[in-house]
Amino acid sequence: MVTSVERGRQVRRRLLDAAAHLVAERGWAAVSTRALAERAGVAPGLVHYHFPSVQELRAEAAVDAARSVADQVGRALAGTRHADDVAAALLGVLDAHDGTDPVSVLLLEAYLAATRDEELRRALGDVVVDLRGLVAARLTAHAAPEADATAAVLVAAVDGLLLHRALTPGPGAGELTAAVRRLLGPGGAR
Repeated sequence: MVTSVERGRQVRRRLLDAAAHLVAERGWAAVSTRALAERAGVAPGLVHYHFPSVQELRAEAAVDAARSVADQVGRALAGTRHADDVAAALLGVLDAHDGTDPVSVLLLEAYLAATRDEELRRALGDVVVDLRGLVAARLTAHAAPEADATAAVLVAAVDGLLLHRALTPGPGAGELTAAVRRLLGPGGAR
């Protein structure tokens, strides 16, 4: 038997999933209470029972997606043996996203919305800082010089590449990793 607490968690999760999909399909501003309720299969009143506003629901869905991608990166980084493996792992996550997939579009929409929403900007910024920290920690573990700055550049490059993929297809992780290795120069990544 499902408890009311568990049922509430399930409704909340369905609303977050609905928000993520609707933002990707329709755009940030086009997600309404009615559309969320319909997509989640709940009464419209439950949207505001679980979230103070549609803005906060969209923001939480976007931050959850960003954390999920950061978690993917963290898992990919765990098996690295050299600093250049860190770049390869980070760039490899791009192969799961073409810039027009639902997660990519949600994150692109969220980045834009964050320019107008200080709380969303802070929450997404925290995810970026944490991701940079993961990358820097792995670079440091492999004795890479200037790990914090290198991590910042690599994470920003991945964001930029994702943005570019929304406009035009780009090279895959293998080609990108080779380019990063060339930029780092001989012995610079080990």
